[in-house]
Amino acid sequence: MRPIIPDYLTEALGDVEPDSSGEPAAYIPELAAADPERLAAAFATVDGRVYGAGDVDVPFTIQSISKPFAYALALADRGFDPVLAKVGVEPSGEAFNEISLEIGTGRPLNPMINAGAITVHSLVGAENSSPAERVERVIHGLSAFAGRRLAVDEEVYASEMEHAHRNLAIAHMLRSHDVLIEDARAVVDGYTLQCSVLVTTRDLAMMAATLANRGVNPLSGEQVVPEPVVRQVLSVMFSCGMYDAAGDWATQVGIPAKSGVAGGLIGALPGRIGIATFSPRLDRHGNSVRGVSLFERFSSDMGLHAMEVPSAGRASVRSNHVVGSGPDALRVLELQGGIDFAGAERVVREILETAPPETRVAIDLTRVHVIDDVARRMVLEVVRRLTLDGHEVHLVDPETILPDPDPGDGGRVTVVRDVDQATLPSA
Repeated sequence: MRPIIPDYLTEALGDVEPDSSGEPAAYIPELAAADPERLAAAFATVDGRVYGAGDVDVPFTIQSISKPFAYALALADRGFDPVLAKVGVEPSGEAFNEISLEIGTGRPLNPMINAGAITVHSLVGAENSSPAERVERVIHGLSAFAGRRLAVDEEVYASEMEHAHRNLAIAHMLRSHDVLIEDARAVVDGYTLQCSVLVTTRDLAMMAATLANRGVNPLSGEQVVPEPVVRQVLSVMFSCGMYDAAGDWATQVGIPAKSGVAGGLIGALPGRIGIATFSPRLDRHGNSVRGVSLFERFSSDMGLHAMEVPSAGRASVRSNHVVGSGPDALRVLELQGGIDFAGAERVVREILETAPPETRVAIDLTRVHVIDDVARRMVLEVVRRLTLDGHEVHLVDPETILPDPDPGDGGRVTVVRDVDQATLPSA
């Protein structure tokens, strides 16, 4: 059987290919010379499978798509408070290269505009890192997100530095406010090297999938940045990643995303998928024309909008029944699926409404494939309170969904592999 997803991507590329609107970035000669007909799309799953169509292995420079990843590195290296003290998280509503600084402090409004990204670059790596050490940390970090060693396009870097007047002006403004505390040109030079890193559409999809996978690269298994950092980065991408088109993007596409003026575009949907497209023609916002169209289609076809209301899934409680009779009767609460707060609340409610008269109770996790932290704590609290009410509680957990379950003060639980074990009378 032919694979389905590459065929779907090929069809989607064919539908947008006739659109010749927009132009490659004209303010950087090396980017202006890009082949405007290049077109690619790739999906990367959180377990490491990459599907692609078109020019997925053609290299181009990462440009502003480096911003969320550098932001992640800065947060991981310096901590939240030092970074947030220098760079805000509010949408600017302005173009990517506007001098959007907070009145009074000179702090850039967010890390996705150039002012914020230049500041973020200065915060990557250990404090007092040299410019060269900082650049190496950035390249090493971007490579970890991609799962392979990346390199810099020296020609694009030279071309961009030759025309970096606006970024230099922004950096000097930041220096005048003491947001930057080192040489402005050195920071812009490093930031330009960061933007000149070569990637492919396949790389970008994997980088996005690493964000979607809680900061763990699906191929290497490396925890590139901590989970709290990923949540912060995806939140800022959602509200600020598409510049002055961020509002339209959030409502129409609804995927945390970031664009680059070389024509790349990424999206990361937590726990689900990383997406990347490549097409050099840009719209007035600096976003890839055909890339935006592709993302609109993907979101619509696949129900990927973050605010999409899911269809009602099966209840977390599959069954509530009694096995046996008399003093050895066992009340079995069989759970299923992925259990989050809402699912755990349903479990709590089921216990309260049932008020099991049986002394022995089993909570069966055989059909549960994942349980998040808040649900884990709620289920263990149910165990604790059942114990305090005089029940003997068994946890049927053959796949160790709840490792080392500790119900807390006064709680007791016996872990068994199947319900048959739980039906055995106590010694």
